[in-house]
Parts: sequence; C-alpha cells; structure tokens
Amino acid sequence: MSSLLCSNFEIVCDQLGYPEGPVYMQDGSVLLVEIKNQQLTRVSPQGDKTLVAKIAGGPNGAAIGPDGQVYVCNSGGFEWLPVPLPKQTLFIGTGKSPEYKGGSIDKVNLATAKVETLYTSCHTGRRLNMTKMQWQDQPLTPEFALRGPDDLVFDSKGGLWFTDWGKDDGRARDITGIYYAAADGTSIKQMVFPLNAPNGIALSPDGKRLYTVETYTRRLLYWELSAPGEIAPNPNSLDGTYLLTGFEGQAIYDSMAVDEMGNLYLATMLPQGNNPCSNGGITVVSPEGEVLEYIEINLGEGLYAPLPSNICFGGEDNKTAYITLGASGMLVKAQMKNAGLTLAFNG
Repeated sequence: MSSLLCSNFEIVCDQLGYPEGPVYMQDGSVLLVEIKNQQLTRVSPQGDKTLVAKIAGGPNGAAIGPDGQVYVCNSGGFEWLPVPLPKQTLFIGTGKSPEYKGGSIDKVNLATAKVETLYTSCHTGRRLNMTKMQWQDQPLTPEFALRGPDDLVFDSKGGLWFTDWGKDDGRARDITGIYYAAADGTSIKQMVFPLNAPNGIALSPDGKRLYTVETYTRRLLYWELSAPGEIAPNPNSLDGTYLLTGFEGQAIYDSMAVDEMGNLYLATMLPQGNNPCSNGGITVVSPEGEVLEYIEINLGEGLYAPLPSNICFGGEDNKTAYITLGASGMLVKAQMKNAGLTLAFNG
C-alpha cells in the first residue's frame, strides 16, 4: 500500500456513460455527469443510479453553486469510439458530436430538473496593454464562443472559475483559456488566454492560488489571486502565469482535486502510452511542485482503468476519494491518508 492510499479501490457502480465531475453530497450520495449519456446522475452509497436531469450536448463537469443548485460545464459532446476488451468495453470521446452546437455553462435545479443555460459566449477579455504595460478589460470582437467547457470551481464569494478545453476536428485544435463568471448569469470574463487544452481547475485552501493542468503539454500551472476574480501580476510572465511543474513520460492529464494540506490530486491517463489494457491513476503534487506519489488505480479481475477523469473527496471524515473512470464507465472509491479540502459550497 502506498503512503497516501489507505485501502484498495472499490467499485461503487459501473455501466455509466463516460462519468465525470463527481460531487459528494451530504446524504452520502455522489452526483456526477455522464458525458456520453447526456445526463446528470445521482449514485447512492449502495451504488444505485438515479437520473436527475437530461442535459443535451456533453455535460463535462459539475459543482454545487452558492444557491445550492448544480452548475455544469457543457462541452457540447463528442463522437464515441468503442474499444472492446475481453471483460469490458471502453468508450473514448473524440472530436465533436455530429449534433455539436457549441459549449456552454448550464445550471440544473435539483428540485425540478430544469436545465438553464447561463453562458454560451464571452465578450470581455483581460488583456495586457503593451503600450502602458497594464492589464485592462477589452472587448472581444467578435465574441468568443465557448467551445468545450471542461471543469469548474467556485470561490468563497460565489464566483465561478472554469476552463474551456476546446474542440478539435482531427487536424486542428482550438486555443482556449480560463474564465471567471457570476453564478447568476450576468457577467463573464476571459481571464487567461491563450492556453493549450486547459483541463482541471482548483483553488488552494486559502483561495489565493488558482490551478489548472494542460492535458497534452503536461504542464501544471497556477496564478496568484489578489482578490476573488482578480489575478495578481507576476514579474516573470506577461499574463501572471507560474509553472508549478511539468511532467515527464507519456501520461496525459484530466481533472483534479485538492486536499486540506493544499496537495493536488490529478487524474492521470495512459501513463504507459496509448494502451487501453493499462491503468491510469492519481498523481499527487505538493504546492511546491514536488510529485509526492503516483497512485495506480488497480481494479484487478482483468478490468482496466486507463482513463480516470476526475476526483472528489467525501465520507464522514472527507478522506474517501471518489474517482470517475471515464472510458471504463465506473465510479470507484478508496480511502486516503489526507482529508480533502472542503469546497466553498456543497450539497
């Protein structure tokens, strides 16, 4: 057993349609989105699945907002490639769904299952005025359409940070960024641009540092925040970016969570390269950029977890890690040594 993992991995439920965005609820259930099945699902502690709401497009990430409702990053959907293995069939999302109409930020009312679209584009961006060497809000002309929102996190004031992972057509890929938006749908600003496939997003325990990881460049980045929704200058970069660490090897990276000590837990895909009969895992990185541990997700019994997609913490002591295994269609859990960070809002 590793130093940070305190139990074996246990399958909570399976036969999910590329699960993502797990959210632990106070009643012990886990909310998650199923990108392939286009829905928000509740999983009971016993593993029973209940449809909460259908969400057209591609619900890709979820978080509880200041009003107690579920906010969803909607990537617009993918095409799905089945990969049959002896004991399971993996599903891998590629490109854009034939029904793709763009990305969005949606809100789901848990009581009524009503889905409301808050944002589909952004018309204001934080840009550096090279003449004055000052950051200014500038109009984006034409507006930037949201292409593939991926993951989101709320700060203590109820502001919403989210990444746009973008889309590709097989030969060209979007250049995207990070956004900050009001939960009531009234304002949105592009805060960081350009980035290459920014994926997971998280805040430090004190709320003064914002993290993301770029899937394919394997760069773990952060920005110091001077106030909610405000990026502090960095004398060594034009846009305030700091490089926390870069990862070697063949793995690519998805979403993340933070523990109460400020360590980052990154969903790590395909560390052996493009081999579906392999296991991904969780890479744990300290706030100083030291890789503390790599935890392989080993399910045994000839089952594989090559593409873990996201992680959240829950349980009575907040030390149970719930991990969505995207391509494998599973939600698994395991006990960790450290408790997860309590988010600004929860269900």
